[in-house]
Amino acid sequence: MDTPFIDSMIRLLGGLLAYTILGIILLGIWRGAKRPAGRTTGLNGNWLRSPWFYLASTLLFVSASYFGWIPLPLTISPQTRIWMLMIGSLLYFPGMLFVLWGRMALGKNYFVSTGFGAQLFEGHQLVTSGPFAIVRNPMYAGLIVASIGALLIYPTWTSLIFVCTSPLTSVRAHREEAALSAEFGDQWDEYCKRVPAFFPRLKF
Repeated sequence: MDTPFIDSMIRLLGGLLAYTILGIILLGIWRGAKRPAGRTTGLNGNWLRSPWFYLASTLLFVSASYFGWIPLPLTISPQTRIWMLMIGSLLYFPGMLFVLWGRMALGKNYFVSTGFGAQLFEGHQLVTSGPFAIVRNPMYAGLIVASIGALLIYPTWTSLIFVCTSPLTSVRAHREEAALSAEFGDQWDEYCKRVPAFFPRLKF
């Protein structure tokens, strides 16, 4: 089995998928910044529409990713590497596709948020179909799963940092859900009773 070839192909496909999804997300943010703002939770939402915020965030993200893209000090046999690639792929690719599915399901209702604040739009719609019928936060759930897979495919310090920080998305989810609860009231409460936040309910 040509382990180096399989390794390079999976890493290449994983990178292409990540950059494609990133581009779709950035396009959604750009479009969302042009829509009238609605209900906001946390800090004033105007900074979520500032180009300086996105410039600083992008520089910070790229710098951290670049300087942390150093292999972890591990000794891995070819057999172990194959298992890492198999398990990593089973986590990374479905996780990233779940992120993409969530983004596409939100459509024009998608916008960026942070742990400090979240903002809805005027005439915001509550999306409960597609992946949102499985969990309330499919993009974050998919990101958490994908980050674990990424660590197996790309065993670098950057991937390890992503795994360690991915649970912080729950803070962002809390901000977003606070805004949605205030906006949709009973409709939101009924939705929460039916659908879990991050982990699907197993039905037997």
